[in-house]
Order: sequence, then C-alpha cells, then structure tokens
Amino acid sequence: MAGESPGMAERQQEPEETTRRSPAAPEITGTPERTGGLPDRSPETPDQPSKAPGWARGAGTQPAGAPGRSADASARPQAAPGQPVEAPAQPKPQPDAPSKPQPEATPPLTLLAQLTNRPAPPPTAARTVARRLKIWSPLVLLLAVLLGVVQLLRPLPDPEFVVAGSPYTFTGDAFAMPWPGEGQAAAEVVGVGSLGTYGEQKPVPTASVAKVMTAYVILKDHPLKAGEEGDRITIDATAAKEAGAEEESRVDVSEGQSYTLFQMLQMLLIPSGNNIARQLARWDAGSEDAFAKKMEEAAKDLGMDDTTYTDPSGLDASTVSTAVDQVKLAREVMKDDVLRQIVKMPNADVPGLPGRIYNNNDDLLVSNPGGLGIKTGSSGPAGGALMWAAKRTIDGKEHLIVGATMAQRQAGSNDANAHLKVVKERSYKMIKAVQDALVPATVVRKGEVVGYVDDGLGGRTPVVATKDLQAVGWGGLKAGLELTAGGKGVPHEAKAGTEIGALAVGTGPGRAQVPVALQRDLAAPGAGAKLTRLG
Repeated sequence: MAGESPGMAERQQEPEETTRRSPAAPEITGTPERTGGLPDRSPETPDQPSKAPGWARGAGTQPAGAPGRSADASARPQAAPGQPVEAPAQPKPQPDAPSKPQPEATPPLTLLAQLTNRPAPPPTAARTVARRLKIWSPLVLLLAVLLGVVQLLRPLPDPEFVVAGSPYTFTGDAFAMPWPGEGQAAAEVVGVGSLGTYGEQKPVPTASVAKVMTAYVILKDHPLKAGEEGDRITIDATAAKEAGAEEESRVDVSEGQSYTLFQMLQMLLIPSGNNIARQLARWDAGSEDAFAKKMEEAAKDLGMDDTTYTDPSGLDASTVSTAVDQVKLAREVMKDDVLRQIVKMPNADVPGLPGRIYNNNDDLLVSNPGGLGIKTGSSGPAGGALMWAAKRTIDGKEHLIVGATMAQRQAGSNDANAHLKVVKERSYKMIKAVQDALVPATVVRKGEVVGYVDDGLGGRTPVVATKDLQAVGWGGLKAGLELTAGGKGVPHEAKAGTEIGALAVGTGPGRAQVPVALQRDLAAPGAGAKLTRLG
C-alpha cells in the first residue's frame, strides 16, 4: 500500500510465509466445535506435556502481531528478508517412566467394601453359620419337598387285625388225661385244641392201623358219596389164595367174585382183611409196591413226617408211625362221610360172603354211645394199637374227639389179641375222661371290643363281636382268639357297623367263630400320617 514503509509490509507478510514454510502440524482428532471448522484440542494436563513442538501448537491460529499471541510465537527468531526461516529445534523425547509393580488381587468382599465405602465385617462363627445356611437352605428345602411328594404317593400298607386282650381261660379244675402208662398216645378235640401227648413220639409198627391210610388213598383216587356203591372189583387168584392164610387176618373170598368198592372197604376196615388190602392196592396202582408209594405221598401231604408205609396191610414191621402222626390222619378220615359211616359199624352183612363180618372194636362201640370207632391193630412187633374217635354233643352241637394209642402190651404175653384188649381198655378210659371234661363257655359277649384294625401308620379302629361267641373246652384250657379277614381282606375305608371279618376261638377246622364289625368309621390314613411314616 502507498505510503507504507517497507518494514511494515514485510511484517504483514510474515505470518503467511511462516505458515507456508512451517512443517505440517500433527493431526488432532476431535469434534469440530468452533466457527471455521477448527478441531477441538483436548487440554493438556501438567503431568503430560504435549508431544507437538511449541511453535506448532500456535501455528495457524492467529496472525503475526495480533493481540493475544502466545509468548512462544513472539519469541521465535525473525528471518532476514529474503532468507528462509529456520525451524526451531525439536525437543528430545522423554524416556518412559519406570514400570511400577502390580498390586495383588483384592478379595471380592474387600473390593465391595471399598466401592461402598463400608469395610468388610470381621469373620465370626455366627456369620459363617449364617452364610452356610443361605447356601444349603434351598437345597434342603428342595429335598424336603421331594421327600414329601414321595411319601404322599407311596402305596399304603395293608391294614391288619390286632386281637385285644389275652386268651380265654376255661374255669374249673385243670383237666388231667389218664394216659396209658406205657407206649405212646396223643389226642385232640377237633376245632378246640390238643389234649397233649404221652411218651416218646418215635416211629413204631402200626399193624393193621395202616389200613386207614389204604382206605384214605383209595377214596382219594375213587371218591364215593354217601349212599353210593362205586365200581365193582373182581377178586383175583392171589386174594383168593391169601384167604386161607391162618397167620393173619383175612376175609373168605373166592377168585372171580365181584364186590362193589363200598363193600370192599367194609371188608377192609371192619374185619381187617389183609388180603382185601392187597387186592385194593393192585386194583388201584397195579402193584402193592406202587400203592405203598402212594401211601407215602399222602402221608407227606398230611405232614406225617415220622411215618413210613411199606405195605398196604400193615403186616410188615417196617410200616411205622407215631401217635401224633396217626391223629393227623384220623382228623382227615373223619371228614369223609363214607369212611365215617363204615368205621363206626360194629358189624356188617356183605352179600357173597359166608357170614356176617364183625368189627374188632365192637365192644368199644357198644359200651360207649359216643364212640365212633376207626381202626384197631395188633401184632407181635406192634403190640396193641388203636386209632380212635368219639363225640360229645353240647347244646345241640357235636364235638369230635380223635386220638391214637400205640405200643400197648399185656405184660408177660406174646398174644396179639391180649395186646389188643389192653389198648382198647386204656383208650376207653381216655375217651370217657375227655367226654366228661368238655364244658361250654361264653368266650365273648355281643358288642364287646375284640380287636382293632391297624392301618400300619399308627391309626387303630376298634372292631366288636356281632354275636356271643360260644365255645367248649376243659378246665384250665387257655383258648386263643384269632381275627380273620373276609374274602376281600381288611379294607382301608368302611362305615361303622360294616362286617369285615370273624373272631374265632380254638384251632383247626370246625372251631367256633362269630362275625365282627367296625365300631366306628374306618378312615384311610391322612396326609400327616403319610408324611411322617417310616420304613
């Protein structure tokens, strides 16, 4: 401009030239916030100096000589006219500060306390227990829930009867059986109980008492009803020949004759024909040995563990048994109407035989109106033996008495008939004593609580007798009571008054019994009982 001095013009151009000749400033990133699009430079902290040269930090921001220029810009050396401006010396890079050791990892609770400005509480036993409770309580609760579900869904135990009270004892003097004094014996009142035993129960020869098992097996294979005669059986040559044997009991039959099964059983059991026993064995099983095996099987089925059968007649001394085992057989035989009819016959007339046949125990049957017979046996090895039965009727009901007396002998005699006489006399005394000793009693009154239904989970519901329970026994007898369920078993639920079983007194078939009913409603176990049950 005219009128201006050259020095002024040069100073006015200095900023432009300085700008052109200065090195490019380092790129600074940031959001452009100022007018003119200049970048926003972050402020520099005192601890971290800028890495750009001092002269570059102000370049391009203000014209030279403008007010407010930084001290660095005014202090820069000025170049002579026509000479390039010398760039200022670059500052030396500062060495990195030495690395510091890293602190150890801070525990979570301590870090949490630092963040919340709350110090971690000191560990104590109570805090340890509380922490463990917080951890384990949910698991324990889950297990308790699962256990509860299992307990609720488990099947209920079957309810059972429980008898209340103790056995009933019959009043009066204790009964004393007049036992034979030698050999062995046993007796019982069927449906009431055992009268006891006498002597050592060791196997001894049975003699003709074995024919009872022969008849029992025959009727198992060829049953008869009362009044029936059954199949006809033809007498073979062996049976006819044995009819002449004088050393054993036999029946006078001839070869070719035929008799009904009922008639053959009469000849077997009344006069005790050995030849008839063998004839029946051959007719039934094909041979005597095969039939003896059948006898053994039948004995095993009846629980006659001390009995051995080797022949159908009992003549063999190897056919042995005990009084206890023979009582078991007597009990079964007296259930058969046909056998019961035959064994109490003192005599019989059988068409085809030369005369009437007589029972060896006819004197017992005649002298004792309650005698029911069964079977005698006698031989040198066996002595005298008798399986016997009798009855006693009380209040219109018949009570059966059965027994067996074995190995009885007449002192100083080898006569089988003498031994037979002794066994009948001694057995009669026992029969008569038992008949006289039996007395009736009211064991339980109607409405009396006789037991409970136990649901298996602690619940009990009483049951009562619906009638008086009448029974027979003898002085001193302790009669056991038993509750038995009906055909559907003991229920889980039922209304009061429902008959659910019976109360029985005595042992075995034929024992006295009355129905029992619930005294109050029978309810199934509740949830509490299910949850707390064990086992």
